[in-house]
Amino acid sequence: MADRSVAVVICAYTMDRLADIERAVESVREQRHAADELILVIDHNDELAALARERFHDARVVVNAEARGLSGGRNTGIANAASDVVAFLDDDAQAGTDWLEAMLAWYDDPTIIAVGGTSEPVWRNGRPGWFPDEFDWVVGCTYRGLPTAAADVRNLIGSNMSFRREVFARVGGFDHAIGRVGTRPVGCEETELCIRAVRLMPGSRIVFDPALRVSHYLPDGRAKWSYFRARCYAEGLSKAIVAELVGADRGLASERSYATRTLPAGVVMGIGDAIRQRRLAPLGRAGAIVAGLGLTGAGFAVGTTRRLWRVERPRDRIS
Repeated sequence: MADRSVAVVICAYTMDRLADIERAVESVREQRHAADELILVIDHNDELAALARERFHDARVVVNAEARGLSGGRNTGIANAASDVVAFLDDDAQAGTDWLEAMLAWYDDPTIIAVGGTSEPVWRNGRPGWFPDEFDWVVGCTYRGLPTAAADVRNLIGSNMSFRREVFARVGGFDHAIGRVGTRPVGCEETELCIRAVRLMPGSRIVFDPALRVSHYLPDGRAKWSYFRARCYAEGLSKAIVAELVGADRGLASERSYATRTLPAGVVMGIGDAIRQRRLAPLGRAGAIVAGLGLTGAGFAVGTTRRLWRVERPRDRIS
C-alpha cells in the first residue's frame, strides 16, 4: 500500500449526541493505520463547539462555515483537510480498528476515486419486527440489495465513505439543495456528488467493499413508523432533485433495479416467512416494503411536479 495521508471528517450538530461523538472520535484514535488529520465540524452550535475544543484535544474542531446542514459541514471539513484522502464518519458511528487501513489499500488503483463500506445498524432497543432489511437506508445504513462482495457502485453510504481529495478540487463539494439539516429526514447529497464525480472524471470508479465496517448507533426515534414514513417520503423528494441535477437516467438507474427486483423479492420472502413461521412480523415487513415504496414514489412525484425546493448548483471548487 502506497504511503498516502488520510483525514477523517466527523460532522456534529447537537449536544444530545455527545456520547456518540466521543465513541466516534475514540474509534478513529484506535485505528491501526492512524489518521493524519481528525477534523470535527460543528454545525452552528456554539455550546457544542466550545465543549468539543475542551474535550477533543487531538482533533481540529472547526465550525461549519457554510449554510446549516450536513452538506455545508462536510464541505467545511474538506476545506480544512490537507490529506490525500478524505474519509467521512457519522457522529453516531463507530469504525472498526482496520477501517482506514483496508480503505486506503483500494487507492493503490489510480482509477478508484471513492471507497466506502458497510454501515451496520445498532438498534438501542432491538430491531423492530416490522422493519425490513431492504429499507435500512432509511436509518442511514447498508440495506439488502447492495453487493455482498467488493464491487463498483454508483454511490456510497454517507456514514462510511471516502474520496480522493482531488475529487473535490475538480468537481466541487456537496450540494446544499439536498442533504440533512438537523433532524430533517432528507439525504442523497452523497448520491449526487458520486454521480457528478464519475461524469466529470471519465474512467473513474467508485468501490463499495462490504468488509469496511462501521457500527451505526440509532436513536429510539428511528425505530418508529412515523420516522420511516417521513424518511421514505423525503427520500422521494431528494431523488427528484438528484434527477433534476444529473438526469433521470443516472439519478434513478440503481433505484429501478431496486424497485423491480429487490423489493418484490422482499415481499415474497416476508409472505413466505409468515406462512412457514406462523408469525405476523414477516407480514409486517412485507407491508412496510409496499408502503415504503409507495411513500417514496409519492415524494418523488411531488418533488418532480411541483418543484418544491429550488435547485442550486454547488460551488465550483473547494481549494
